This record gives sequence, structure tokens and C-alpha cells, in this order.
Amino acid sequence: MKTITLGTTGIVTPQNGFGALPIQRVSDDEAVSLLRQAWHGGMTFFDTARAYSDSEHKIGLAFGDWGHNDPALPRREDIFIASKTGATTPDAFWADLETSLSNLRTDHLDIYQFHNPDVVFEPGDGTGMYECMLAAREQGKIRHIGITAHKIANAEKVVATGLYETLQYPFNYLAIEREVELVRATEAANMGFIGMKGMSGGLITNASAAMAWDAQFDNVVPIWGIQRQRELDEWLSFMDGPAGQGTPRLDDEMRAFIDGEREELKGDFCRSCGYCMPCPQGIQIFQCARMSQLLRRMPSKNWLTPYWQDEMARITTCTNCRQCASKCPYDLDTPELLKLNYADYQRVLSGEVSVE
Repeated sequence: MKTITLGTTGIVTPQNGFGALPIQRVSDDEAVSLLRQAWHGGMTFFDTARAYSDSEHKIGLAFGDWGHNDPALPRREDIFIASKTGATTPDAFWADLETSLSNLRTDHLDIYQFHNPDVVFEPGDGTGMYECMLAAREQGKIRHIGITAHKIANAEKVVATGLYETLQYPFNYLAIEREVELVRATEAANMGFIGMKGMSGGLITNASAAMAWDAQFDNVVPIWGIQRQRELDEWLSFMDGPAGQGTPRLDDEMRAFIDGEREELKGDFCRSCGYCMPCPQGIQIFQCARMSQLLRRMPSKNWLTPYWQDEMARITTCTNCRQCASKCPYDLDTPELLKLNYADYQRVLSGEVSVE
């Protein structure tokens, strides 16, 4: 597996990063085991966020005893930790940073990222936010300044400013040409690109195809959301060495598979990012708004249980308040998407439509 240099940061890491959002859903012991196995397997880049409940805490438990002499555990310089702040005021920025450092049991972050802000912070914009990043870097509490975005226009503006060393953005083989051009633009600007949503919120189920697609880009470090042993095992199988098979090849057969996937999933669909939540009516929007895809791309029986029938029925209580649509980073008409998915679900339940 090739290594990637993240632009001007100089960070060099295998093209196989650990996305630590999902470990908030497992126990401390499970998370520590997964994280340490990931490092032993060759992963060196770990991405988390202040917003991911106890994810930072679990990384701190796994790696934070930096004064050890145990060869089975990494030293601080052996791994790269990226975290994020959703702060919009300087006071909140500093509070988040100190909390993250404490949780992670470290004196610095390798990359600190603004977490999907509505605006791209710049020096002198009146917010003081970019100045906070500069001050934190001057104090040695962060090494590099990054930002995440979900909207292509914001991501393009990030590149145009030249102010950020890394951009984190959703990227997978369902990307449109404009998003591929975004990756090329970051490479031309010598900006590191961190690819999130590599499995498109679970709609992509072929890890080999996902890895092969990303591997054709020499400046992309994908971060795979991992919470299960089988998931970690699969990603580690792509590493080089006795335990790994190496990076899957993007050959003609793989390209044909990806082309079929792109045709099937083209158009508007929910990526399950969860920014629309919570719903005032208690609708699990991030699952219900993509139920049609889940029924057809995963074992359908898992989604036709009485539990999910009740959850889907909540869609009928939607008041069209449009809070979800206003929060959607992909500008989806979420209430309409919910209605379409509910109608399809009812057809499947009645037997009018088969998904087997």
C-alpha cells in the first residue's frame, strides 16, 4: 500500500486511515482493542472530533500513556491524531481544544479542523476564529490547520483561500466530476485531502472497490468508519505484508462494477450524515430517508421488522417544518425524500414490489 503525504503538513501515512466516529457506539474495551489492532496492522492516521461524544476519550485510553517503554504501544510521534471543533466563537474554540487535548491525553493535535462551518473562516473576517487557529499553532497545541466541508461550494472556497493545510470532504466512487476536480485542485494547491464517507453512509458495501477507487488518487487519505472487528479486519487486509493482500487493483472488472453502482445510485439520496437530527417528530431521518436503498442493498428482512415498520410509520407525522431540509449539507428536499421512501416501503410490505 502506498503512503500519502498530506500536502504542506508533511504528514506521511498509509492510504488507509481510521475514522473514529463509530467507536462512540462500542464499549471502552472494544474501542481500545480496535484502535490498538489498527496501529499494529499499520494504520497511523486517526480522525475524531469533539462532537463524537466519547470518541476522543477512547483514543486517549488506547494510546495516551505516552511515557511508556512498551514496544507494543505507539509513542506519540508514531501516530497522527486529527480532531475537530464546531465552535463559532473564540471562547468556545479554546474550551473545545482544551477538552480535546485532555480527552486524548496529549499536549498537541497533529491537525485541528473547523468542523463543517457555514462559512470559511479567514483572518480579519471579524469572527476571530482563524486567529485562534494561528494562536493555537504558535502555542504548540496544534501542528496544522484544517477544515471539513460537506458542500462543494464551501470546499472549493477553502481551496481558493489557500489558508488551510488540509480539507476533509466526502469522497467515494459515487463522486461527481466536480468533486473529482476538487481533489485535483487540492493536489495542485499542495493541500492534503482527507476523504470521509468512503462507504457513503453504508450504501457502498464493496470495500475492495471503495479502496481501489481511492487508491488512484495520490493525495487522498480515506478515513474508514470502524466499529466492528470484521470491518477492521477487512481494511487491514489491504495493507502490505504477510497479513495483508495489498491494495485492490482498479482493473476493468472493478471499473465495470463501479460503473454499475454509479448508475444504480445516481441522483438524490441520503448519505446518513445525521446533521438533520433530531427530528421534532422523532423520525429517524438518517435511516428512513434512505430506506429504499437499504432494502435493496442489504438483507431486506433486517429492515422489515415490526420495529422498522413502526419507525417508518412516524413519517406520516411529519409536519413539513423543514428543519431537516435547512440543515442538510447536500441541499436535499428531505421531507419529500421521506415521503418517497415511505411510499416505496409500503409497496414492499404489501408485496407489490419485490426487493429479493
